[in-house]
Amino acid sequence: MAKPKKTYACSECSTISSKWQGQCDGCGAWNTLVEADNGPALSSVSDSQMSGGRQIEMLKLSGEISNPDRRSTGIGELDRVLGGGLVAGSTILMSGPPGIGKSTLLMQAASSCAAGGLNVAYISGEEAVDQIRLRAKRMGCADSNVQLAHENSLKDILTTMRSVRPDILIVDSIQTMRCEGIDGNPGGVAQVKASGQALIQYAKATNCAIIIVGHVNKSDSVAGPRHLEHMVDAYIQFEGDRSQQFRLLRGIKNRFGATDEIGVFQMAERGLEEVPDPSSLFLVDREGNPSGTCIFPTIEGGRPILVEVQALVVRRESEGGSPKRAAVGWDRNRLDVILALLEARYGMPFSNADVYLNVAGGYRMDDPGADLAVACAAMSAYIDRPLPKGMIAFGELSLTGDIRPVPAMESRLKEAARHGLMRSWNPRFPSGANPPKDFQSKVMSDFGQISSNFISSGK
Repeated sequence: MAKPKKTYACSECSTISSKWQGQCDGCGAWNTLVEADNGPALSSVSDSQMSGGRQIEMLKLSGEISNPDRRSTGIGELDRVLGGGLVAGSTILMSGPPGIGKSTLLMQAASSCAAGGLNVAYISGEEAVDQIRLRAKRMGCADSNVQLAHENSLKDILTTMRSVRPDILIVDSIQTMRCEGIDGNPGGVAQVKASGQALIQYAKATNCAIIIVGHVNKSDSVAGPRHLEHMVDAYIQFEGDRSQQFRLLRGIKNRFGATDEIGVFQMAERGLEEVPDPSSLFLVDREGNPSGTCIFPTIEGGRPILVEVQALVVRRESEGGSPKRAAVGWDRNRLDVILALLEARYGMPFSNADVYLNVAGGYRMDDPGADLAVACAAMSAYIDRPLPKGMIAFGELSLTGDIRPVPAMESRLKEAARHGLMRSWNPRFPSGANPPKDFQSKVMSDFGQISSNFISSGK
């Protein structure tokens, strides 16, 4: 019989390698390859599955269904991202960088759920009970009827939960859990995989909603096997800059609701506060109308948000070396494309200038409709003349300069009008869509219409 071959798995990204090496080919991390348990040969396993099983019942696609039983967390922004609340029997994975506020948000949610009459258990593998109590006291929820424990043994945790029978179980974090009978240290590929499977099975068997906290690696992905994200029912990311006051809770996956929804929070003395109007948080309060800025109405899930795009253009005195390009909150490669388009087709020589782009408030844009706002901000900065007051801009730019339509145009304009911005440069509206009453919407099919008008009119 042939000797089984050894394989090695990365503890960060689960990439499989046929030999041990210092650096993982998948994620680039060093010293993360550990020997994987290959188990029986694949051919013998496949042969054993071909017969001897039981017949399963096959059902038709059409049939009676019932809406899932949801439990509100008492935090509107969290419920929004989850699709309306926690679904009984579901498993949610929450990730985020250290210190961003994951434990703080979950303690607030646990306190609110317990106040609503739900049985909530909070298991921490990182913090002692006294540390959790101190944080709860600082947040003003120390009197909540939340059951606490510090434990790393998953077997002991699940044994205890069968007698406690919580409605909601919070596990902080999956990388600190130890599953007996599985080789490897807590946080390793095998341990995280087994712990995740055990928690999901418990949730389905008892109808308990489980929230699992996951650490992230240097690339902001959940540390451990990537398929943990596929196993859970919902995956949400908590993100933001620790130097900024706001935090974004972003839905990545949700089997019971929409994805790409966001919740916005603001860090305060007593924990995280909801921000029901994110536009007021991201718009910069300023006097006058400076050059190099453009207001852009983006869409996150079903929510329009106004952000300010800022550009700074510095003319180079010498022609030596490559011009500098920097973008904070937007794709740097996309910025290069927009600047090349402005130079090649509209005569703005950005190759002789350093260009810096920033999205105010630390917000990160992925909306293709930001193309036009970035182009307008760069044009305004290059000419050193502000855009018309109260103007917003959105639309996707092609390499020919055409301005293409983007989704949810009416919602974007309504959000701008709600904040007193009543003018826009935008692509053509889809059939049946119209701007709000008294809104001065200028439909532009090509960026040349904007640049020629702006440069020649002087306003």
